[in-house]
Amino acid sequence: MDEGNTFVNALVGAVVTAVTSGFIPLSPVLGGALAGYFQGGTRSDGLKVGAISGAIALVPVVAVVFLVLSLLGVVSAGSGEGVLPFAFGGIIVLFIFVALAVYTVGLSALGGWIGNYVKYDTDIDI
Repeated sequence: MDEGNTFVNALVGAVVTAVTSGFIPLSPVLGGALAGYFQGGTRSDGLKVGAISGAIALVPVVAVVFLVLSLLGVVSAGSGEGVLPFAFGGIIVLFIFVALAVYTVGLSALGGWIGNYVKYDTDIDI
């Protein structure tokens, strides 16, 4: 990989995260770790490229989650004449998307830090 090319390294990590997120638990750590390993530099560089990788990977993940929530009817929860106010469905969806963003971007940044650590402080060579 091109050491120091932040966008390319973040894109590689985002693709790994998006592809593996369906069947590997904590996959943002794996994608961020690859991005951080390929990035090189300091620990903060690994953290930065991991966070960028998570932000890029968040786009298709949010699209799929929004589609699933729409099909399940969560987006329109509370819009009927029931006890729940109309905004209840929006609050649920907002909470889900904020939690998803914290999970994806946060774990990718952690993975970027770990990837940089593995590159410089261990004997592991990829």
